[in-house]
This record gives sequence, structure tokens and C-alpha cells, in this order.
Amino acid sequence: MWSRSRWWPATLAGQFLVLQLTVLLAVVAAASVVSLQQSDADFQNTRGARLRAAAEAMANTEPVRDPFVDGTVASRRVSLISYTQRVRNNLQASGVYLADPDGVVIASSDFVGRNRRIDLDGSTVQQGRPWTGDVDDFGEPAIAAQVPIIDDDLQLVGIAMVAQTYPTWGERIRGVLPDLLTFAGLGLGLGVAGSLLLSRLIRRRTRGLEPAAIAALADQREALLHAIREGVVAVATDGTVTVFSDSARELVGLDGPVEGRRVDELDLDPALRGLLTDDAEIRDHVVVLGDRVLVVNRNAVHEGGRRVASVTTLRDRTELLALQSELSARESITNTLRAQTHEFHNQLHTISGLVQLGEYDEVSRLVGTLSRRRAQITDAVTAHVEDPTVAALLIAKTSLASERGVDLVVTPDSDLPRLDPEASTDVGTVLGNLVDNAVDASVGAGGSSVEVTLHHDGDVAQLAVADTGPGVPPELVGEIFRRGWSSKAPTVGGRGVGLALVQVVCERRGGSVTVRAGADGTGAVFEAELPGARVDVDAGADAGVDA
Repeated sequence: MWSRSRWWPATLAGQFLVLQLTVLLAVVAAASVVSLQQSDADFQNTRGARLRAAAEAMANTEPVRDPFVDGTVASRRVSLISYTQRVRNNLQASGVYLADPDGVVIASSDFVGRNRRIDLDGSTVQQGRPWTGDVDDFGEPAIAAQVPIIDDDLQLVGIAMVAQTYPTWGERIRGVLPDLLTFAGLGLGLGVAGSLLLSRLIRRRTRGLEPAAIAALADQREALLHAIREGVVAVATDGTVTVFSDSARELVGLDGPVEGRRVDELDLDPALRGLLTDDAEIRDHVVVLGDRVLVVNRNAVHEGGRRVASVTTLRDRTELLALQSELSARESITNTLRAQTHEFHNQLHTISGLVQLGEYDEVSRLVGTLSRRRAQITDAVTAHVEDPTVAALLIAKTSLASERGVDLVVTPDSDLPRLDPEASTDVGTVLGNLVDNAVDASVGAGGSSVEVTLHHDGDVAQLAVADTGPGVPPELVGEIFRRGWSSKAPTVGGRGVGLALVQVVCERRGGSVTVRAGADGTGAVFEAELPGARVDVDAGADAGVDA
């Protein structure tokens, strides 16, 4: 198929055929020139030798030599003309001439050159030496042999010349045309066959796509890679990077050429480098790179049943993490308020009933009991936790856990000072999610208690939450922190966010979260470390002044 707007063919086979025909025509033209030059050279060598032999024979023949030596040329001109004509006919020459020492023709095989001077430019015949070369044969280019006629005293008395005009261009082309046609036909056949075979091979390698389609796909690929916000990284099986989109460069902080280099040569975070070179598929794996939180997904690419590459996508979830952390805190407050509202409603209903019955002393005792219980919960927390945000969270979580039949206890050796606002928020996020998971696990397994341990060592906040649930099987330890993993039934909003959020918050501060079995082999203990949790000295000083 040929393009409608241009003469250039649209198919790959057509393009190869045009290119090969162009090359073939160039080769045929070059071969024609070489053949013609070779033909001229062969004509000069073979014909020139025969002409020279004929001229030498004529110059040494007595019927020709004697009239020049005796000076009887004029009286014997007719016989000389007849002799030149016989030589011309025998040799199939274009002209045979007998001239005096000055080159003036005395006798010739035709009337053209009589009484005219032969072409002696470049000839050595007047010096008494035979000569063969190109001459002007009275208006026609020719090759001629000129031989001196010498008398007994070795004096030049005449010149014998035998000439043969060069073939015309038409005659030359007709001479080489059969070979050229054979060569061109063979080349054309091989070119067409080669074009078809090469086109078929390339189409097989390019999955049947023509050059225009391949170019369009390449343009669309570049546009797609530049348009999507997610980072895309493609790595071959040998570890060579084949695609590294602009978004991926921005997310990981890479500059300069990347494609064509190996992953282990790039300046990447070791955790991300391991994910890019790993063979396993990855789903929603969270990686913290500096102040960015990335969600990594990785799939293998297979062709013909074999793995040829892997494609990794990088999504920036830094802002989403902040929103999730805030949402988690608001959800925790909402649940706590709901539990306290439910508890207060029950208590108010009880007080209302006692008032209606006139049991005012019982009302007084009930209010006192409730006040003491609330004070005990508050004192149990604030005795070991000075940070108001974390303390308020634990007090609220205690009420929520109590509603579900679980005792939330802060261990006696806990000691957490007042932290700076940012660290206090992160500790609250981690602690709130760990406590929620611990209460859920304990309720599900029939457990009745959750223990919380808080410490502050240097600038590292250390948290431990122990539940009385079923524990975590060893084979699932690496999975529970993956986003989306949950042992609970799915909900509309999704599950499996809490522990993944805990891990991200810890890693963002350079810390970690781990899980192990309880001391007696039951339940699970989640331990988290959050570096950079500085004590809020200014807030403590302000509190002392206010006091």
C-alpha cells in the first residue's frame, strides 16, 4: 500500500524494495561505467596491437617502401591506393594512410584524407619510432598505429598509418547490455526476495506493526509516561533500566541519564533498590524516602512463557498519609465519644430512675462511685504519662475498651514526658491504632486485658502494646503491615490501614515497629520506636509558671 500524500510506500516491504532498487540502480550505473571503460581499454589493447602489426607490415612491404625510397610515389599512387584498400578490407579498419614525412597523405583507402595532414600530436613516428594512440581521424575519434618508412640510410621517407574509429555509444551499450540486463534481473529478483523475507522477519519481531504504527506507539508511550503522575520504572531481567519516567525521577530524587544503566549503579535508597530488583510481585508496599511516603506495586512482564522484564509503579501517598493520620485520630475520638455517650446515657437513666423512686441517698452514692472510678482511670494514666494528648487518648481508649469488656492497663514502669506537638501527634497515631487492634484481637479471642508500656530514652519514644488475642502466626509477620491486609471482614471503607499507617509513621521518623509472641506464648506484643521525639521543655516551663 502506498501513501496517498507521498510517493514513499507505507509498508515496510515496500520501503525495503524501494531502497534496494535504488541501491541496485546505483550499482548498475556504476557497473555500466566500469564496463564501458573496460570495453574501451580492451578495444585499445586488442585493436591497437592488430593495427600496429598491420602498419609495420605495410611499412616494410616492398610495394609500399620502394616508391618512397625511389621517389616514384606520384607515378605509383594508384597501386598504393589499391594496396591501402586491401589492407583496410582485410583488417576491417576505418582508414589506411600513406603520408610523406610531414604527415601529408599521399595515398589512402578512401578520398577523405587525401592531400590532408594526419594527426601527429603526441606521436613519435617523425623521430623514427612506431607509435600507437588516440588520434583525430579527420573528424572521428580513433585509435591509430603510426609506423615510419625508413630508407637504407635510416632516413624517414614516409609514414604508414592504420586507424580504427571508436564504437559509438549505442554500439558500446549494445555490447554490454546483455550482461547488464542479466545482472540487473538477478539483482532485482534477489532484492525483491530479500525485501519480502526481511520485512517478514521484522514484522514478526515487531508483532506485525508497520513503521508508522511503531512510531505512533512510541509517541503515545512518551506522552503517557510524561502525563501520568505515578512513577513508572521498567527493569529488564539483567537489571538494566529500560524506562524511568519523569514522575519516578522526581519521586526518588534522581537526575541525569538513567535508561540503559543497571539498578545497582543508581543512587537509590537500599530499600527501593531491593524492591526494583526483586523477582516477586509486590502489592501496595509502603516505602519511606526522606519526607515522602511511596506505595510500591510491581508486576512481572512475560512474553512467550518467559519473564522478560518487570514494571514497578510508585505512588506518592505523603498527603494521603497525613489525611489518614488525621482521620484515624478523628475516628478514634468519635468512637470514644460514642462509647462515653452510651455510658453516660446509661448512668443518667439510672440516676433518673433513682430520683423518681426517691432514693436520693443511692443517687449520691452512685455519683460518688462514678466520680471515683473516673478519677482512678485518670490518675492511673497521668501518673505515668505527662503528655496531655497521649494521656487523653489513653483515658478515652480505656473507656472504649471497658465498654467492650477489656481492661486497658498502663504498666507501672511506664514513663512518658511531655513531647513536642509533632512527636505527640505521631505517638498518638501509633498508640491509638495499636490499642484499637489489640482490643479487637482480645475481644475476638475472648481475652480480657490489654497492657500498654510507654518509655522515653534520649529522644526515642518507645511503645509496647500487649494483647490477649490469638497472636500472629510467624508466616504472617511480614504481611500484617501491608496496606489492605486484615483478619477482619471487609467494610465499605476498607480495612488493613491501621498497622500499615503505624509502620509508615515509624519509618518516616527513622524508627520501626515489630511484633512478637507474648511472654506466656499467647497473644501478641507490638513494639514501636519513634526517634526524634523531643521533650517539650517550653511547655513544661509555661506550665510551671502558670502553677
